[in-house]
Amino acid sequence: MKVIVLALFLLACAGGVQAAPVNINKAEAQEIADSLAGIGLKKAEAVVAYRAKNGAFKSADDLANVPGIGEKTIEKNRKDILLDGAPTAPVVADSKKK
Repeated sequence: MKVIVLALFLLACAGGVQAAPVNINKAEAQEIADSLAGIGLKKAEAVVAYRAKNGAFKSADDLANVPGIGEKTIEKNRKDILLDGAPTAPVVADSKKK
């Protein structure tokens, strides 16, 4: 039992345990940093600043507009990124444009 508790503690300290999902349109920086892999406090603060300046994110892909956040980070966290209570789905291009 002690080994399991120690292992969980070490994973939590190493950032291996995420407290996701998180609504990126409502969460404070610390909650975003705690919930999304690869996003520390500085990047999470940039997310909050971007949101304050530009308004709510319309899709998870909009996070790519935040300096320091790329497509790989978005894809790694997509299932944990919430906008209005639901996980975000990838944007699919419409091949039937006229």
